[in-house]
Order: sequence, then structure tokens, then C-alpha cells
Amino acid sequence: MNYDLVVIGGGPAGLAAAYEAYENGVENILIIERDKELGGILNQCIHNGFGLHTFKEELTGPEYAERFIDMVESTKVEVKLDTMVLNIDDNNVIHAINTEEGYMIIETKSIVLSMGCRERTRGAINVPGDRPAGVFTAGAAQRYINMEGYMVGREVVILGSGDIGLIMARRMSLEGAKVKAVVELMPYSNGLNRNIVQCLHDYDIPLYLSHTVTKIVGKDRLEKVVIAKVDENRRPIEGTEIEFSADTLLLSVGLIPENELSKNAGIELDKRTNGLIVTESMETSKEGIFACGNAVHVHDLVDFVTAESKHAGKNAAKYVKGELKRGNYINIKNGNAVNYTVPQKVCIDAVEDNLNIFLRVNNVYENKTLVVRSGGEIIASFKKLHLLPAEMEKLIIPKSKLENVTEDIVISLEDGVK
Repeated sequence: MNYDLVVIGGGPAGLAAAYEAYENGVENILIIERDKELGGILNQCIHNGFGLHTFKEELTGPEYAERFIDMVESTKVEVKLDTMVLNIDDNNVIHAINTEEGYMIIETKSIVLSMGCRERTRGAINVPGDRPAGVFTAGAAQRYINMEGYMVGREVVILGSGDIGLIMARRMSLEGAKVKAVVELMPYSNGLNRNIVQCLHDYDIPLYLSHTVTKIVGKDRLEKVVIAKVDENRRPIEGTEIEFSADTLLLSVGLIPENELSKNAGIELDKRTNGLIVTESMETSKEGIFACGNAVHVHDLVDFVTAESKHAGKNAAKYVKGELKRGNYINIKNGNAVNYTVPQKVCIDAVEDNLNIFLRVNNVYENKTLVVRSGGEIIASFKKLHLLPAEMEKLIIPKSKLENVTEDIVISLEDGVK
């Protein structure tokens, strides 16, 4: 099998990348998806709030996915569903398998990695206590309720205030469950502010900041969850325990870019994001392999995934046609209070009009300035009234400000810079 471009992952990132590559003149494209249908995680996100940036209207997750599925189906792009990619070898040849065609060797000129992300589990955070039924990741519970038609429990405690946890607090309430508490280790919520208001405040669900689950109790089914306040080192404080009777504990304790395939292929990962290191064109450390969406870094909104994935698809098409610009790469580094940046490298000559840099800060900040420097000189600065780790920041730097840059770019959070 021979293709010009293979997209691994048929969620929102993969669909947008494939469609954009097709629109930019590459027709021989294959999407490989391990699930039985396209759409990825959006299929179980039946709440609204999607599409405000991309389509200028409010859609549910399945509606948003359907728009892109229809767009892809209007092209000559091929799709292989229920197909697992096993390996990408040193020559960028893809080894995959499914029940109909068996073992496949797929040759291609370019690859886009768009495998999304996965949830951290109980084992990843070492919650002590018994091992009863009734402990789910929030995403697994979401799939059971929204797609499989199963109710996972009636008395619920949620650990973690990420967006999936907040949305599931509302969803469980709407299905008749009693959500006793949302418990957050950090002194601030890790979800978008609109979700805190719409999912917790509107349903009178208490949020316990600077708390964590210290014990799970139950023989066959979960019976009790014990939480406690934590100190500045995030260690439980003795004597602050609160006990809840509950038959269900949902874990919303973070997302990890899905990159086992990338790691095995020898593609360089960023230890800060657990995602892939990319250039301004979304190309990874292996020539001809591009990446986008949550495989690079975990996004807040699917609209941002779409924009980034279109950019990756466009540049993959340029690569296939021999039009992708390359040159000397400059590192983009995170300075004071910045957790990570994407992209991590930039070729100034390859920037078309603007360089878009995405980043997250490491705490809650008010009235600060994000300062972009190279060689000690300020290239750009962005005054920010409010910054949260839960909300991704986007900096747009015009190419004209980058033309004399020859040293590493460092982005820091500072006071008093205009």
C-alpha cells in the first residue's frame, strides 16, 4: 500500500489535518482509526459549547465531529476503521493490523500523528485504600453513560476539577445522582471558569480546594471516600478528614498525550508536556512526520485543536510537494512561571506572517506581563490581567519582529514590563 500522506487517529485533529492536506493539493491520503467510527472523544461529549471559534455557532461534540466527518467524506480521502497501528519503522513505514485485511505494511511520503490523549488512572496517583468496584476515570464514566447507556452510580465523589470532572459532575446530577463533592489537590481549579460556574455553582455542588482523597473504603462496591486538607507540600493534614458515603468515585486527575507509538518510533518527546517536540510547521524530530492536537499538548477547546491540526495538514502537504521551508532552528524556552511552550523550535525563514506560540503558566497570576526575549532583547510583550494553569495562552508574534533573531527565544512572566 502506498500513500502520499497517512494520518494516524481519526478524531478532531486527524480529520482536520487530513481535510486541510487534501484542500492543499494532496489527494492520496489515508486516515487510520482504531475505533469503529470516526470522531474520537467528541462522540461521547454530548454537551454543547463546541464550535464557537470554528463554525461561529454552539454545537455538541457529536455535531462538531459530524461536520468534519462530512467534509472528509466529500473528498477522496480513504479511511481504515477498527485498525491498530503497531509500529512506525526507521524508514517511516507503517505496520498496522485489522480483522479484515490482516497485517498491513503501508508506505507513505508523510505522516501526521493525531492520536489524542488518555486519562491518568488510580494507579498513576496511588490513592490508598481498598480496591472495590465503583472507581472510574471520568472519561470512562462519560462513555458508559453517554454512549453505552449505563448509569455508573448514585452517590458520587469526584477527585480532580479538570474540565471532564466538572462536566461529569453536571452530567451525573442530570441523571439523578447525588454528587457529594468535587475534590481538588491544588489551591485552584484545573477547569475552565465557565465550567466551574455551569457545572458546579448552578447545581450547588461543593468544590473542596487544597484537598485530596486519602482513603477508599469498600469490600465489593465502594462504600465510603475519605478526603483531607493538604498543606503547601500537598501532604494530607491529620485531623482534617471528611468522610462521604458514596458508591462511585470518578477520577479527573489529568490527561497524558498518547505517544507510545511515537516513543517506539524514536520521535523526541517533551518531558514537560509528555507530548511531541514540534517546529513552527508542526514537524517532529523525524523528517516528514508531523503531529497535532492532544498528542502534542493537551488543549482546552477542540476549536484550538482544529486550527493547529489544519496548520499541520497544510505543512504536511507542503512536505509531500517538496515546498516545506527549512533552515536554522532556534529553541523556544520557558522562563519564569511558564510551564511549557509549543512549538519548541522555530525556523524564522519558514514563518509566513505570524508565529503562534501556545503556553501554560504554573500558577494563578494577576496583572502580569508575558515577555518574549532573545539574547536579552525584548521582542514582544503581552499584558495579562488574569492567568490560570487551566487556560492555555496564545501569543501571536509578527514575523517582522523575528527577522533579526539569532539566539534562543525565552518566554517569562514578569512584573512591570510595558
